[in-house]
Amino acid sequence: MISLPLLERIIRDAGEIALTYFRDLNHLTVDKKSPRDFVTAADLAVEKFLQAKLSEHYPQYGFWGEESGQSKNQTNRWIVDPIDGTHSFSRGQYYWSISVALEIDGVIVAGAVYAPALDDYYCASKGYGAWRNGKTIHVSEIDDLGDAMIGTGFACLRSYLENNNLERFCRVAQATTGQRRLGSAAVDICLVADGQLDAFWEQELNLYDIAAGALIAQEAGATVTDFQGNAGIFPKHILVTNGKIFNQLLSLM
Repeated sequence: MISLPLLERIIRDAGEIALTYFRDLNHLTVDKKSPRDFVTAADLAVEKFLQAKLSEHYPQYGFWGEESGQSKNQTNRWIVDPIDGTHSFSRGQYYWSISVALEIDGVIVAGAVYAPALDDYYCASKGYGAWRNGKTIHVSEIDDLGDAMIGTGFACLRSYLENNNLERFCRVAQATTGQRRLGSAAVDICLVADGQLDAFWEQELNLYDIAAGALIAQEAGATVTDFQGNAGIFPKHILVTNGKIFNQLLSLM
């Protein structure tokens, strides 16, 4: 198994690389992978660093990064989003993160999400709990959807999908106290784990966006399902709740 302290050192070092670009955004190189999907020099540099360091310390595992794709060994692999929330990053906003998960035989067994601009480091080990900056975290106790604060995102709009979540957003907005759209699914899911949000949903994501966050949320007591309530990590339709408002929110999905 891996060393969580070593993983934290690697990811925090990656965060320092990201911050060097973040502090000099006027000179940041930004390209478009599609009309609404961005990649920056920071994404590429962070992913290159993580791939090198993780391969150095754990050569037995493959690597799947958002920017570089998949290596040969994909049975046991690292799943990496070097900067989740690239658009937010490029505009100088704080809600972006580095997401790293370890998958063994199809099961996420370790995960970490680091938001360098906030200096919040979330991590989890399957069966052992979840932590933020070294302190154990748990989901909220809110049990009435009317009192809940919910997070979401709109990757579906970047994909120009007719079946997007705008109508769903309106239904949920009318039934809750507040909604937040912060720009990083990985951070949003960790906020559910930490009790700062009571639930999160989004559609048309990728596994590297949510793998680490989903484990952190599960270990903090959250339910992680699809929009039909099936338990598991489903990037195309993910619903994360504190469990107490699950049924109330599921009916609006």
